[in-house]
Amino acid sequence: MIMSGVIAAGTAQLLKILGAGGCSLAAWGVWRGMPDQVARRRLMTLFRTGGLFYKIVGYKGRELRNYPLIKRVSLYLDRTEAAFVLPVGMDPAVIDKNEWLFRQFFGPGTELQQGEDARTFVMRVFSTSVAPFTYAADQIGESIRDMRLPVYVGRTRSGDVSFDMVDHPHLLIAGETGSGKSVALRSILTTLIRTVPNMELYCADMKRSEFHLFRGIAQEVVMDAAGLHRIVLGVRREMRRRGDQMDRYGVAHIDDLPAWDRPPYIVLAVDEVALLKKDRDIMDGIEEISTIGRALGVYLILSMQRPDADVLDGKLKNNLTVRMAFRHADEINSRITIGSGEAAEIKQSEKGRMVLKLDGCRYVQGPHLELDAARDLLKQFQRQEGDSLVTAIEMNVPEEVPWEDDTSIEVGLL
Repeated sequence: MIMSGVIAAGTAQLLKILGAGGCSLAAWGVWRGMPDQVARRRLMTLFRTGGLFYKIVGYKGRELRNYPLIKRVSLYLDRTEAAFVLPVGMDPAVIDKNEWLFRQFFGPGTELQQGEDARTFVMRVFSTSVAPFTYAADQIGESIRDMRLPVYVGRTRSGDVSFDMVDHPHLLIAGETGSGKSVALRSILTTLIRTVPNMELYCADMKRSEFHLFRGIAQEVVMDAAGLHRIVLGVRREMRRRGDQMDRYGVAHIDDLPAWDRPPYIVLAVDEVALLKKDRDIMDGIEEISTIGRALGVYLILSMQRPDADVLDGKLKNNLTVRMAFRHADEINSRITIGSGEAAEIKQSEKGRMVLKLDGCRYVQGPHLELDAARDLLKQFQRQEGDSLVTAIEMNVPEEVPWEDDTSIEVGLL
């Protein structure tokens, strides 16, 4: 009888222990399955898989890996945020170069932001992307405030995205037909025309379909290689003149010249530049502009439907510091444009969505600007019949004049 009571008591005690252990295990499982803990584990897996650590060689040559420290994970209705700190000695550029890896792990709605201390990064994973929106000239003013050559790119979940072409010279826009490339080009040029009075715009439309909107507004719009050859010739001559002018004043950028003797910015926009790859004179001129144009106030905007490895090779590709990649047909084309395959992951239905390469890559939704709406916005900038036009470059230079010709050039402002 006594023995039976002892066994019963022992069994009850064992059941209590098992029950408590089961509850603890269940609680641990629930805790481990919570979204913030899942995000922490995935982030640590990313660090290990991507080799994102600082290597320390310890005693007897033993390698120690110091991974970034995850400081916090916060959950919001529309996003998950994780802040992590790099170990002392780890180059922040390693994170920037591998930003694509974060989107592979967490999805296309992932954004990275570096803190002021250069060691802290905040990763935001948004549950939804930015919906398509209409270009509104009166709503982008704050985004482009104080910029000398403002380019309004579009929106992310973090807000509007813009950059100053003076600081980030030369832009490449690439994407399939219907992906939003032409609309982006239209909105970019519209913003420049409306906000930069001291700018001369030259357009070359190799497809004869995009730049008719800017006739009578741009200094010149040409539709063939011969016309573009003439423009490039004039620009190269003007760059030489500006270089001599800067030498006389002893300055390194045209913005440092006296206001009364400062030439205007020049923007050369070429649509479907890939069609010019066999015209070496033009391509050599475009490459020269991309190399030395920044200090001289001359900037390129190049666009193409399908990226061409022969065109985007060597100096020209390296000098196009900003790139907008709309939907690409495959990963190979995407890598030609931005160095990664992310533009091939954009869906055909996601018109206006791009991968912006500027200090890393991120997804941005570009604004939609209808042709008629752009025409209304630019109506006040249309030249009237009989208006005189003086440009910084000589457009009537004969084609047979060599590149090195030293003929004087008349300078004027728009």
